Order: sequence, then C-alpha cells, then structure tokens
Amino acid sequence: MAGTDRTRDAILGGPAIVLVRPQLGENIGAAARAMLNFGLTDLRLVAPRDGWPNIKAVNAAAGAIEVLDRVRLFDTAAQAIADLRHVYAATARPRDMLKPVVAPRKAAADMRRRTGAGEACGVLFGPERTGLDNDDVALADAVLAVPINPAYASLNLAQAVLLVGYEWFQAGAETPGEAMPESRSPPATHGDLENFFDHLERELVACGFLRNKEMRPVVVRNIRNMFLRAGLFEHEVDTLHGIVTELAKGRGEESPKAKD
Repeated sequence: MAGTDRTRDAILGGPAIVLVRPQLGENIGAAARAMLNFGLTDLRLVAPRDGWPNIKAVNAAAGAIEVLDRVRLFDTAAQAIADLRHVYAATARPRDMLKPVVAPRKAAADMRRRTGAGEACGVLFGPERTGLDNDDVALADAVLAVPINPAYASLNLAQAVLLVGYEWFQAGAETPGEAMPESRSPPATHGDLENFFDHLERELVACGFLRNKEMRPVVVRNIRNMFLRAGLFEHEVDTLHGIVTELAKGRGEESPKAKD
C-alpha cells in the first residue's frame, strides 16, 4: 500500500477520538485511517447506527488495523468519556453555552500539555448528518471549532478527524510535558463529574429548584457548564458531594454520594 512501511516503528497513542452515533461504517473506517496517519489509536464509538464490527469500516480503513483492533463501544457519550480529564466537542454550529471555543491548533497544543501532565483528553464528534446535540456538547469542557468558510462550513467526519489529528501531530515538537506537583490532587475525570452532577440534580429536584420540567434541561446544562469551566480536582468534587449531602440533611433527608 502506497505510503505504508510496516518495517518502521509506528507512533501510537494520543487523545481519544469519540464518534457519537456514527451512521456509516465507511465513515468510521475513513476516520480510523485519518487517525493512524497522525498516530492516534484510541477510537471510541457511541451507539453506531449499523452496529460493530462493521466490514465496511474495515474496508474503508485501508489497513489501519492498529486503530480498529482497539475500538471500544459505549452506549452513551457520558460513558465514553468517563475516564477522561479534559474533553472537546467538535461542532460548527454556534451554541448558547458559555464554553471556551478554540481552534484545532490551540486545542492540540493544550492536549499535548495536558497529556504530558498525565491528563487523558478526548474529542467528541457527532453524527454525520446532524452533528453533536446540545446534551453532547454540554458534556465537554470546551468547544472545538475549525476556522472555515462561513458560507460552507460542512466537513465530513473523516475530514474533521484528520484536521484534529494533523494539529495534534504538528504540536508534538512544540509543547513539552508539564509535571503535576506531587502534592496536588489529580483533576477530576468526567466520570467523577457525572456522579456529582447526578447527585446534585437529584437534590435540586427534591428541593424544588428544578420544579419547572420544561426549563429543567436548559438549567441543568447551565449548571453543568459552570462546574466544567471550574476545572475541578478530585478532592474538590468530593467536597462538593459533601456540601450537597449536608444541605440535604438540613431538609431532613440524606442522599448519599453515588459511586459507580
């Protein structure tokens, strides 16, 4: 195969690429091929429409076996990013959410710095036809937006993955790792945060704060975004669990901290 040399050492690893509800096997395979071009091998699929494994994906991957052999399946985007410390949502559409918006080059440099400090990172990509929905974007710490012709901002899935992979690869020689001070608590994973969000939402429903069911999804997303912007550490999430639990006790109720 042109451009492939199996006698050379492959560059493997990098941030997780999370394809949320991908529709076509061919697009999954093309995304896997784009990933391996730039040394990315952590591919996660959330509820692929046509199931997995998928022979059309294998054919379109053009030999990117290192990626396809490592594919992990998840039912939800929240599950797919639970072990990650920092997550970007790739979207071309403006959203009414207060999240940092960065271009792939800035995101790649930031991910290089974070992974050098031991923080696992990832990028969410939505379905080919509709892209990520608001609930998916709400899971992320920041929005990744590609500077592109505003009159024609449509990229296919593999193109979007390729852009992120290219910037990640180029940033490799530019951003040295950053050591995490030993005395510092590690950053909270998205799984830690989801446990806290579930705990907080239950208590907000119980106390009546979320009594308006029509507005509840918007309010919950706004609350989630506030905490995500804070960049919480594990011990801080534990403290927040404790605060919520003690406030619930004040109502004569106790909702213990949830842990999966």
